[in-house]
Amino acid sequence: MRKVILAENAGFCFGVQRAVEKSIDIKNQYGKKIYTLGPLIHNSDVVKYLEENDIYSMDYNNIDELVNGDVIVIRSHGVPKDVVENLKSRGLEVIDATCPFVTNIQKKVEKYSGDGYNIVILGDKDHPEVIGINGWCNNKATITPNGEFDTKISDKICVVSQTTEKEENWNTTINNLATMTDELLSFNTICSATEVRQKSAYELSNQVDAMIVIGGKHSSNTTKLYEISKANCENTIHIENSLELTGEFINKNFKKIGITAGASTPDWIIREVIDIMQGENIKNDEQLKLMNEMDKRFHIGDEIEGEILSIARDEVVVSLIGYKSDGIIPFRELTAKVDPSEYASNLNVGDTIKAKVIKLNNENGFVVLSRLEYEKEEIVSSLEKLFNSGETFELKISEIKEKGLVGYYNGIRIFVPASQIDMRFVNNKDEYKGQTLVVKLIDFNKENPSRVVASRRIIQEEAKEINEQQVLGSLKVGDIVKAEVKRFTNFGAFAEVNGVDGLIHLSQISWNHVKKAEDYLKSGDIIDVKVIELDKENKKLSLSIKELTPEPWKNASDKYPEGSVVLGKVVRINDFGAFVELEPGLDRLVHISKISHDRINNPSDVLKIGDEIKAKILAVDEENKRISLSMKDV
Repeated sequence: MRKVILAENAGFCFGVQRAVEKSIDIKNQYGKKIYTLGPLIHNSDVVKYLEENDIYSMDYNNIDELVNGDVIVIRSHGVPKDVVENLKSRGLEVIDATCPFVTNIQKKVEKYSGDGYNIVILGDKDHPEVIGINGWCNNKATITPNGEFDTKISDKICVVSQTTEKEENWNTTINNLATMTDELLSFNTICSATEVRQKSAYELSNQVDAMIVIGGKHSSNTTKLYEISKANCENTIHIENSLELTGEFINKNFKKIGITAGASTPDWIIREVIDIMQGENIKNDEQLKLMNEMDKRFHIGDEIEGEILSIARDEVVVSLIGYKSDGIIPFRELTAKVDPSEYASNLNVGDTIKAKVIKLNNENGFVVLSRLEYEKEEIVSSLEKLFNSGETFELKISEIKEKGLVGYYNGIRIFVPASQIDMRFVNNKDEYKGQTLVVKLIDFNKENPSRVVASRRIIQEEAKEINEQQVLGSLKVGDIVKAEVKRFTNFGAFAEVNGVDGLIHLSQISWNHVKKAEDYLKSGDIIDVKVIELDKENKKLSLSIKELTPEPWKNASDKYPEGSVVLGKVVRINDFGAFVELEPGLDRLVHISKISHDRINNPSDVLKIGDEIKAKILAVDEENKRISLSMKDV
């Protein structure tokens, strides 16, 4: 059974389709006969179709036949600058349907010729497109059909190409010009549609027994498709429409036939050829599905996959596989993960790329695509996974807000409330700007990805919980450990033991009477402490410093025998007497009646804090921790 294969890229290119559609729209808008400056495209069937719609080709030499107010359309090949100015000076309504790719070449030629560059054009000097381009540099360009030059070109050179040229001719041109000058400015302006069609034709013609190339006999791009196909497949024919298929060719015993078509060939002609080559089987043929696919139209939000055709300074041109028009991705719509220019530098012509449709037609008729919008869905799915799994991720803080911090995860805004920055209160949020924090999502809704909330505190708390269990599990009452003094309260100080908070009560700081922990300790001190209480279930740890020093009352009766005189220091005074410190942690009362033989109203009449005094030990009660002292008995 015969198999007919249609090249992946065949038929109307973007520029041609744009010109035809624009002409028909203009005809409908003005409601009268309109004219095109020369045949709109190189296809007699399309020209006939346009005439049936009151759209006629007008030769430039016959322009005097038009009158003021007539509408004339500049075809997709474009024209010299002076032609446009002449048409406008005659009072004609000029509609420019020049292919945007060709317009881009014209602008480059005009700019760099004005900057003193010698312009070189690779292409056919008699082709309308090349004639038009040359007209934008005052017709002073050097034109080469194959990259070879009879004379040397000196000084600064700017080289462009006819859109339908072969890549191999372009490479030859660049290599030859590089030997002539040190200042070569090159713009590979071979149309992306042409390049893709030639590549598809080359690949297909290597696989089939026969090749049919459909398109106008005067079409440059179709002729090149024929040359490429013929070089690979001897049984290659070039036809303008299905009427040119001979019975001999149709009936030959070809098992596999390839079909491609030039940029000026409409779909219906391609369908007719496929129909004839497959006969009645066309209704069930996969190629018909492909042709129907090529008639599809985009909708905002459609996901597409296309091949990168070219990478310009600020946009990527993409061939939309299975469709009739090309798309562009502006750099600003490439990515939010890294700098767009950096991302673009890693792209290559021929790569496939996925994106979303965000505009059906821009001012040049391109479909505008966004890789960024496509990425967002991937990123939202990634965030959903992070939220459901509880995984942590890094977030660089770029903005400081009144109520928290803001960072971006691959372009999606993540908010960290002030209460979720740290386990402890944060006084200065500004210090976090530019920092990268490890966070976890605590609020996420796939339907509303504009509000995503993360927490650093919850990670700290989880780590603290694990650490506390491990540390408390390794401790026991009586252990002596190192601790770092962290903060103070009115009832003591908190010190950290391997990341776990423990309380040193005022009563456990010293054997002395302690009013304020700060009088004995300072934040950051590393001290030895003894574990005196451990409640693992409630995570309570009590520590003591004084337990590591001798108890003053131990063997007090031996140290302070009754009847002996001792030297002490007044540390407190009240109405009924003065407390005298015999040693740290051991101070006893000298009653007012034992201070002086003279009658005194208040101990402060004869004593002040810090005085060193002598006292006689009258009695020692070690069990009840009492020592009776007398100054007047000394």
